[in-house]
Formats: sequence, C-alpha cells, structure tokens
Amino acid sequence: MVARAIPNIERSVGLKFKHPPVVQMRDKAQVRAYVLQQFEDSAAQRDLASTEAAYKLLGMIPDTLDLKKLETDLLVEQIVGYYDPKTKVLYVVQGADPTTAETVVTHELVHALQDQYVNLDSIQTAMGDDDRTLAAQAVFEGDAVFEQLEAMLPPGNVAVTLPGGWDRVREEIRNNQSSMPVFSRAPLVIQETVLFPYLSGAEFIRTYKERNHGSVPYTDMKNMPVSSEQILHIYSYFGTPDSAGKRDVPTPVTIALAGGATPTFTNDLGEFGTRLFLYQQLQSQDDAVRGAAGWDGDRYVVWQTSQGPAIAWATVWDTPEDAADFYSLMQRVRSGWSRPGRATQVTTSEVSGRPVVLWVDTPTGARADVTTANVRIGATR
Repeated sequence: MVARAIPNIERSVGLKFKHPPVVQMRDKAQVRAYVLQQFEDSAAQRDLASTEAAYKLLGMIPDTLDLKKLETDLLVEQIVGYYDPKTKVLYVVQGADPTTAETVVTHELVHALQDQYVNLDSIQTAMGDDDRTLAAQAVFEGDAVFEQLEAMLPPGNVAVTLPGGWDRVREEIRNNQSSMPVFSRAPLVIQETVLFPYLSGAEFIRTYKERNHGSVPYTDMKNMPVSSEQILHIYSYFGTPDSAGKRDVPTPVTIALAGGATPTFTNDLGEFGTRLFLYQQLQSQDDAVRGAAGWDGDRYVVWQTSQGPAIAWATVWDTPEDAADFYSLMQRVRSGWSRPGRATQVTTSEVSGRPVVLWVDTPTGARADVTTANVRIGATR
C-alpha cells in the first residue's frame, strides 16, 4: 500500500522522499498509550490546562469537562494510522478496514514527506500562540487532505475530478467526523477546532497551489501563514492590489495585570476562536462571522484571585467600526451571560491609536485588576 502511494504523492506534492518512510503496525492499546504519552510532556500539559481554563471561563466548554480525557478519547477514536515526527515512523493500526487504511496511510505519508523538509514537531507545538499553531496545523493537515485526494484520484483538478466537487470534499470530512460517537458529543469549540485544519486548511492549500504551481508553503518558512485570519481570508495572506501584495499580519497584544496579580496563563483565540465564541454565545452564524471579520489581534490572560480564577481578553480591530460592531455583540453576550457568582465588564477604548475591546470576567467581589490602560499594543510581527 505504501509502495503504491509514494510515487503518486511525490507527483502531487512536487517533492521527493529523501529516504523511504518506516512503517510499523500497532494495536489499539498501543495507540492509546501513544496518545496518552503526548500529554505527559510538561509543556503540553500546561498548554492543555491553559486552554481548558480559558474555555471554561469564556463559557465555551462545561465547567465539569476533563479536556485531557476528551482529547485522548477523540484521538484514540479517530486514529487508523499516524505519523510520529519524534520517531519518524508511520504507524498503522492492526485490523483496520483496508479501504479506510489506504486513505489514512496516503494522508499520513504526506506528513512523513513534509517532515523530511521541515520539523513538524517544533512548528506545531509552539507555546502561547494557539492561533499561529492552528494556522500551521491548517497548512500541514490541509496539504495532507489535498495531496491525498490528488494522489488517489486520476490526474487533474480535484474539484472537477471528484463527483460533487470541492463542496463534496468538505461534506464528506464533516460527515465522517460527525459519525464518531466521542466527536459527536464533544462541545462545539472542540469539534470545530478539530475540523478547521482539514476543511479550511485544504481550501487554503488548493488556492495556494493554484497561485504557486508545483510548490508548497512549508519549504520556505517565510511562506507559512501566521494566523487563522490568513487561512480564512485569501486577501489576508496574499494581499490585495491596494496593499501591493502585503500580508495582513496580527498585531501583538499584551495585558499587564495591576495590583501585583500574577498571570497563570496567557494565550490568544485568533479570528477563528473569536468567531466560535460569538457563535456559541449568540447562536447566529451571520453575527459570528461579521463580528470577528475585523479582528487584528488578541490576547487573553488568566489569573487567580482570592475568590477564584479570572480572565481578561483584549482584542484589537482593523477599524473603529469593526471594534464598535464587536463591542455591541459582546454587550449582547454579556446581557445573556448566566454565570452565577461572576462579574463581567465589556469596555472599549483607543490604545496607541488602535481600537480595542476588553472583556473582563472575575468572581463577584474580586478586584478586576485590568482596564484598557493595562493593554499594550505592539508593532506588527
């Protein structure tokens, strides 16, 4: 199966394997042990704890959810084969359906090829910038989806060759995931974050390859997108005629807590995470997409008060109109916020000439320790 797939993958990607991939078999118990091991790294544990704390404080997952257990169950449920960048081995699960295995092996072989040209492990595990990590995952998973289809179908445009075109690809990926019991019970933010690299990432790669025939972005790190905004909006990555092709890169945001408070975690949501937050709270796709569209950077910080955990989330916007729209939507979120024992404030102001919206949620009676005066806007990266 691997021998059959390799020449088709090389043709589709436009790169040659520098050496043959190593392939080994694993049973389900070994797969679960492998997945659990991925969460034992101290940095990975801290990152997962950060995400869990922030999502709970933002009302995006239930307070009782054990995110580590859910992520473990999700990965075990979905794995038929996987490429491990640490061991440089492609593992195939014993007893897998041959048709499914062929699709997965082709997909994972693309990852094996990617890893021979760039260090997958280091790029996809950057700490403190989830949005940038998500963008990198979208490139690698999107490329694997696109090249897998190219390798398994007759030569030609995937959107033309495949019955139903590109919309059919998106539908199949979403349906396949939704048919899995653990995935179907997961909170919306977890489901959509899992799907984003495959769906939006594959569309990004398709557009990239249409504009850059015979190349992929990861062979030159300057070509890697740095935000979910650049994955979602072609103009943000490739630029517009007015911008002379200049990319729209995120504006760095930092939050300095007052009163001697010490941050427990700090990270970002990005445009995609902001869109998910709005959708989950307002249940309106139009409001969510419109409200997040002017995103230009964000940062949240979690800290511990004497009464419990608190969160401040600062967002910077392209225009005052974008900020005003987001502020209005966040006021609607706040008015429907039903979290007993919590005090929530939404404010907007101009910081260093840029429009900023600040969401602060603390235990009732605790000091907020954050205003827009504590928000810093840095130079674009």
